[in-house]
Amino acid sequence: MAAARHPEQALRIGELAKLAGTTPRTIRYYEEVGLLPGASERASGSHRLYSADEVERLREIMRLKELLGVTLDSLKELLAAEEARAEVRTQLSAEDVSPERRRELLVEAGGHIERQLALVRRRAAELARLQDELVETRKRVRRKIRELDALGSDAFPPEPAAEQPVGR
Repeated sequence: MAAARHPEQALRIGELAKLAGTTPRTIRYYEEVGLLPGASERASGSHRLYSADEVERLREIMRLKELLGVTLDSLKELLAAEEARAEVRTQLSAEDVSPERRRELLVEAGGHIERQLALVRRRAAELARLQDELVETRKRVRRKIRELDALGSDAFPPEPAAEQPVGR
């Protein structure tokens, strides 16, 4: 039997959207693509209510999307690995886990972490490339400004006169 929700824990979609700083449409889309549990869990004709866990999941989705600036597919992959790690943590917390199984679980957790790190590293590399491009562009702009300033103060040597044809 499912535990009854306290009214203060159950939020309707508009309340959740306001709390998370997004829109109901975004939340529905996240449900549609599998980032949030789907609306299929509610009875037909009733309002979907969101638990405190779902509020936290939406906040984490929003934080990671903002922080990493990744696609929803990449975000989905990152969150799936996080959920898998949470499952491993649950299994590890059991008192009757043998040392062999504990090792298997830790290796599994390591694989999930590697998947997450790969995504973060790809994004960091993209950001580093963008940073390098911007630094180079800034250098060019500053050089052009210095050239213009120098031309205005006649600091550069005059332009060479056009060569006159020989025999004149």
